[in-house]
Amino acid sequence: MQIGVAYADKFKRTWLTLDVPNGSTVREAIEHSGLLRHYPDIDLAIQRVGIFGKLSKLDAPVNEGDRVEIYRPITVDPETVERRDQ
Repeated sequence: MQIGVAYADKFKRTWLTLDVPNGSTVREAIEHSGLLRHYPDIDLAIQRVGIFGKLSKLDAPVNEGDRVEIYRPITVDPETVERRDQ
């Protein structure tokens, strides 16, 4: 089945489309994508993951067309940062 896997660090965004076996989990999809080799700073024991913007567990199954996302930790407290006027 075809899915997408997405990750962005401070400098680069990566979104891959790949085929994974039916019954694959979020963890298996991430491992199959190769992102762990390209971004050695990813730590799945700490970082959260999701499917289409909704938090998910690593052992959750993926479905055809899902977009698996790896989220970076928040490094700034949003309550202490001044708002930017747009």
